[in-house]
Amino acid sequence: MRTTETTITGHKVVSREEWIAARKELLSKEKGLTRLRDQLAAERRALPWVKIEKEYVFDAPEGKVTLAGLFDGRRQLFIKHFMMGPGQVGQCVGCSLEVDHMEGGLVHLQNHDVTYAVVARAPIEEIEEVRNRMGWRFRWVSSYHSDFNYDFNVSFTPEQVAAGRAFYNYEQANPWLEDRSGDSVFFKDDAGQIFHTYSTFGRGGEEFLGIYRYLEVTPKGRGENGPYHTLADWVRPRNMYDRGGTVEASGCYHQPACACAIHQLAAT
Repeated sequence: MRTTETTITGHKVVSREEWIAARKELLSKEKGLTRLRDQLAAERRALPWVKIEKEYVFDAPEGKVTLAGLFDGRRQLFIKHFMMGPGQVGQCVGCSLEVDHMEGGLVHLQNHDVTYAVVARAPIEEIEEVRNRMGWRFRWVSSYHSDFNYDFNVSFTPEQVAAGRAFYNYEQANPWLEDRSGDSVFFKDDAGQIFHTYSTFGRGGEEFLGIYRYLEVTPKGRGENGPYHTLADWVRPRNMYDRGGTVEASGCYHQPACACAIHQLAAT
């Protein structure tokens, strides 16, 4: 029996038979995207590698740890470049959302020969304050005394920011901030040699935001209709929803009554 065509919030309401026909048409496009994703994933894995010649040493809660040590006995290392510089008051909501996905996934990665670690340029004491406050269990180290962030193009000098020109996301552009986010992958062979195999920045990080896959099949979608048209419109640290606060265009969250320099300047 054909259902009378009507409209609810801009969508047609049809019979089950008509819905199945429309769904099957969309399904053919979804299958095409799946095949394309498989092809793209294979091309990612086929990228040439760069051998890491410099020894990087990070600050960890227990002391110093090398890049090789971050592998923790596994051959593959996934590093999240967390956007957090020294003295940064606001917590990056996008980085926080991404690492939130790992709480239940760590054991699965570890049993697939992948170690997950987070690196930020902030001193380890500031990192530990945030990690403990959020209850995160993953490995998070500081590159404060290392060139790591600068060499992998996620941190920039004050001069580069002032000049509005630096190499980020594979092009010369305005970095806007001294620290940006990203994700990098490394491989260690049996001889202990380390290779950089992949990095992605900007919207490339959405590949690791599984929550988007859920939102994008719901009628309201991402709902990023605020001033930024990004996740900064809605994402908050998971312990700050319904508690107010503001988010900058950069994604930095500020708690209510924040007394940081940005808000002090705005109040004058």
